[in-house]
Amino acid sequence: MSQSSEKYKILHKINGPGDVQKLTHEQLCILCDEVRDFLIESVARTGGHFGSNLGVVELTVALHHVFNSPRDKIIWDVGHQAYPHKILTGRKDYLCTIRQKDGLSPFPKREESDHDAFGVGHSTTSISAAVGMALASKDKKEKHIAVIGDGALTGGMAFEALNHAGDVMADVLVVLNDNKMSISPNVGAMHKYLTRLISSRRFQRLRKESKDLLSRKSPTIHELARKTELYAKGMLTPGTLFEELGFLYFGPIDGHDVKTLAEVLHNLKDIKGPRFLHIVTTKGKGYIHAKNDRTSLHAVGPFDPQTGEKSDQKKKNKTYTDVFAQWVCEAAKKDKRLHAITPAMLEGSGLKEFHQKYSERHHDVGIAEQHAVTFAAGLATGGVKPVVAIYSTFLQRAYDQLIHDVALQNLDVMFAIDRAGIVGPDGATHAGSFDLSFLRCIPNMVILAPADLEESKKMLQFAYDHVGPSAVRYPRCSGQEQLKGNTSEIVLGKAMVLRKGKNVVILAFGAMVDRCMVVAETMDATLVNMRFVKPLDTQVIKRLCKTHRHIVTVEDNAVMGGAGSAVNECVLAQGIDVRVHNMGLPDVFLTHGSREEVLTDAGLSIEAIIKQITKIVKS
Repeated sequence: MSQSSEKYKILHKINGPGDVQKLTHEQLCILCDEVRDFLIESVARTGGHFGSNLGVVELTVALHHVFNSPRDKIIWDVGHQAYPHKILTGRKDYLCTIRQKDGLSPFPKREESDHDAFGVGHSTTSISAAVGMALASKDKKEKHIAVIGDGALTGGMAFEALNHAGDVMADVLVVLNDNKMSISPNVGAMHKYLTRLISSRRFQRLRKESKDLLSRKSPTIHELARKTELYAKGMLTPGTLFEELGFLYFGPIDGHDVKTLAEVLHNLKDIKGPRFLHIVTTKGKGYIHAKNDRTSLHAVGPFDPQTGEKSDQKKKNKTYTDVFAQWVCEAAKKDKRLHAITPAMLEGSGLKEFHQKYSERHHDVGIAEQHAVTFAAGLATGGVKPVVAIYSTFLQRAYDQLIHDVALQNLDVMFAIDRAGIVGPDGATHAGSFDLSFLRCIPNMVILAPADLEESKKMLQFAYDHVGPSAVRYPRCSGQEQLKGNTSEIVLGKAMVLRKGKNVVILAFGAMVDRCMVVAETMDATLVNMRFVKPLDTQVIKRLCKTHRHIVTVEDNAVMGGAGSAVNECVLAQGIDVRVHNMGLPDVFLTHGSREEVLTDAGLSIEAIIKQITKIVKS
């Protein structure tokens, strides 16, 4: 630990869950304070997910005090809440490397630690994984705990898992960390239902009964087992949705009372069957600046721990997300049919201003990507012009809906796909590596990839005006305002030749165009901004093949099935005798690091592209 052992009198002795299990309840309270202080100091230096981790400190300490990880499987949902878990499972000395190249993963990762029972990054997976593990387990002593929160209970997959677990009486404990937040405040009927549970007189009484029952020692197990048996036989009337689904429900209890949490978890530990523990926490607990601004401090860059101010106060360059944020408001002003949809990514997708100006036309559906897409399809049948603002990696979760509900019916839905290509610090779970591959095979789709900010604005308007399914995919980074020569209007399926050279033609897609401009000027190559992945500009390809020996395609998408593959298909179909070389993301899951570091590892730095093309020309 970089911090002195004098400051962290208990934490510096914690090298694994076994050390936590030995602590008294009084020592657990001290440990919680030290973990929270350590977390604030560490994230202040490195950046990372913050508010959620502060809120889950007591729960994490209690879990590792009661359960025996890694034999007992603690499965975290989303992973936004796993930093304290990493601290207590032998990784505190490496927390300063989190989200950095060759450092700790930002989310639980099986390859990183035996204590990470299930790799996560996307939401609503924990209960499904826990049920599967429980049914597969041959060790009767092994426990399975799913910790779901940060808005994950808005996702349909969580309810599918609850439905299955209650049906098969799976031996799992589901802990709902109810902090009323995902990244933004929670939305939806489930959030309202949980709020009513907490505020109702009946549940104030049940909360006391739960606490009294669960804090008793030996009789508790038999009482709870009997209660579970009565529920299963239909002899006791359920009182909550979770009980209706077959779960033994307890709560809501204070998620920041580590002593009570430890007692409750200890007494629930040996009960068989599906159990549901509802705890209430505060996102950003213990750090006044996080509590006061829980949205922006969900995930942060380096900051001053005393003031909460970000270390880098320089004016940031304009990003593609900024362009979308501006465009969608301007377009909505002109066209009242425009409705914007997001699956719980209001701020990240650039819809905050839109929500403020056009709240009646903004739909945050929660962490429910499948619903978001089919909901958009439904809107489109009624004459609305829906714009689905979604991250590339999250669109993967709604692939069937994209094909079946939008494209098959040729409905007028536009997708603004953010975080396409390499995202950097969040790693493989959040990289938009595959969207060109999985989109371009879908009939009726039109796919555009802007090379600069001005072109991005033009493409967004073009896609919106297009009748039928369309997608504009753009990266999580700043961009040049306008590349040299990239001035023509957007025409369906037409590329733009930016530079004429000799011997080699580079067909670049989207965010790769600017670096390929440097490559082309260095090597005196022809450069084409392809603009469209579908429909592809086959005419420009055929024309340039007559005057060039080599075609090189460059994209920030998986090489397999990507935009370069579309060029290969074109060349083969036309029977053109020319060598085609595809450059893009390799057939591996690229790890976390800065965007430029990851692109370099993928062989897409300017130097690497020049080196590869030089080798191609000489061969």
